[in-house]
Amino acid sequence: MRIYNSQTHRKEEFVPREEGKVAMYVCGPTVYNHVHIGNARTFLSFDMIRRYLSWKGFEVTFVQNITDVDDKIIAQAGKEGVAASEVAQKYTRAFVDAMHALGVADPSVRPRATEEIPAMIDMIVRLVDSGHAYETGGSVYFAVRSFDDYGALSGRDVDEMRSGERELRGGDFGEQKRDPLDFALWKAAKPGEPSWPSPWGQGRPGWHTECAAMSHKYLGLPFDIHGGGSDLVFPHHENERAQAVCAFGSTFANYWMHGGMLTIDSEKMSKSLGNYLLAKDVVANCDVNVVRLLMLQTHYRSRLDWSEERLAEAQTSYERMQTAVRNATWAAGRMVEESSDGDASAAAALSAACDRARETFVREMDDDFNTAGALGALFTLVSDVNSFCDARASGGAPADGRALEQAVATLSELLGVLGVQLETQRAETYPPEVVDLARKVTGFSGDDAKAAVEALLDARAEARANKDWGTADAVRDGLTGLGFVIEDTPAGARVTYGG
Repeated sequence: MRIYNSQTHRKEEFVPREEGKVAMYVCGPTVYNHVHIGNARTFLSFDMIRRYLSWKGFEVTFVQNITDVDDKIIAQAGKEGVAASEVAQKYTRAFVDAMHALGVADPSVRPRATEEIPAMIDMIVRLVDSGHAYETGGSVYFAVRSFDDYGALSGRDVDEMRSGERELRGGDFGEQKRDPLDFALWKAAKPGEPSWPSPWGQGRPGWHTECAAMSHKYLGLPFDIHGGGSDLVFPHHENERAQAVCAFGSTFANYWMHGGMLTIDSEKMSKSLGNYLLAKDVVANCDVNVVRLLMLQTHYRSRLDWSEERLAEAQTSYERMQTAVRNATWAAGRMVEESSDGDASAAAALSAACDRARETFVREMDDDFNTAGALGALFTLVSDVNSFCDARASGGAPADGRALEQAVATLSELLGVLGVQLETQRAETYPPEVVDLARKVTGFSGDDAKAAVEALLDARAEARANKDWGTADAVRDGLTGLGFVIEDTPAGARVTYGG
């Protein structure tokens, strides 16, 4: 397996620090508002990566933080006229709900910044004691020039950085800093803002400090993978790395992974442009499987352009997959009941196509999680399944049925690895009235609606064979009146319920 390392700018063989285990940290949200679909893309991408690593047999410890104290949260609290903690709790719940709606699994650990203050203070003390940080006016700053390797992650030269670069999120502490490039590790308390006691007085941690301390606490250093959006490379991840290396005397993360940004109709998402999409609104109006499919058709490191046209294309692609597995499931059920083995060569060819799809899927995913290539292999298998079913429209042998079952299992399993779920059969609840219809027309004596439908189809087939068109039409009209759709195929009648 090869992973593109943002720090070295090349793909590298993935060798975890501990065989069979992966320690992974992905920066979570600052909970001051609902997450937008661009944020969601990053979280979905790393959910896919985690799922694949787990499927490959790794024991994955996945840590994702919640930043629940920040200038933006304080500002939002002022707008809403409530406490900052109330804002943080509200949008933390909203974030978790949105992730669940997107099919994103909960992390192994979800630390909240406000519950990890002691670990942050401990790290800052280490930095002050080692000369990498200094206190002034109740705030503590990291001395950027004390770390010779600063800029190695983002590729920036300290001497070429503009003195006006904003490493701080909100507020300007420039008058107190020894160097314009230094950034806040601890911010002195301001009236009305949340604060905690520290060796330097009441205050709160700087944003960059939170993740550095929490990843060290829950994963130890160095851990395997640090992930986030590409917008976090500088200054956030650069500053995280600087603090951790200087405080703990260790490499921070062995592999840095960054996801690409998302645009809307080729434009940057912006409230002023009216193209700002919240994740909660998207999943409320779209099938989550379609949303995931759209995003996974683009490599996680590449820019993803979101549009209604692309969403419609993803919907069509998903329906094509869904239809293929449903047709194959239905056909397989009929074929395995036949008594003759027939010509096994075609079945063997479909079985081989399943093996090829699996091999290609793994090869593409092992190449820096190339979901576009992996999905391409599955779409090829869908085409093979459709061709196989078309060639056996009038029925097939048990070997054919078993090959179709293998194809359905392969597609369902591998799409599931990507978090895309297929229904091999419609999750239908038939109306109870169909039982009464079956009793009236066929003499059915049971109570199961599905069995009643089968009895009606059998009665219709027998009536058609005997040219008893009255009975055949009565069955058809009765089922149609209840919301069923009957499809006559060379292999027999097939019914679906539309409600």
